[in-house]
Amino acid sequence: MAEPFILILAGMALVTYLTRVLPLLALTEIKMSPLLLCWLSFIPVAVLGALLGPELLLQGGKLNFSFSNYHLLAALPSFIVAVRTRSLLWTVVAGMGVVVLLRSL
Repeated sequence: MAEPFILILAGMALVTYLTRVLPLLALTEIKMSPLLLCWLSFIPVAVLGALLGPELLLQGGKLNFSFSNYHLLAALPSFIVAVRTRSLLWTVVAGMGVVVLLRSL
C-alpha cells in the first residue's frame, strides 16, 4: 500500500520541479525585449484578479453586491490596510476581523 503512494508522490514532486526549473534554465540565456518583460509583469495582477473576482462578487453562482456579502465588505477595509501598511499579516488580520465582526452581528 505504501509503495504506490511513494511512487505517486515522487512523480508529482518530479513534475512540479521540472515545470519550474526547465523554463528557468531555458530562459536564462535568452534576452527578452522590454515590451515582453512589461507584458509579463502584468500576469500576477491578472491572475490575482481572476482568483479574487469570483470569490468576492459571486454567492451561489449569482452576483451579490448586497450588504449580506461579507467577503466583499471585508475586502474594502482589507484593501485600505494593505495600501497603508503594505503588510500581508495585517491585511489578513483586518479581513478576518471584519468577517468575524459581520458574522457576529
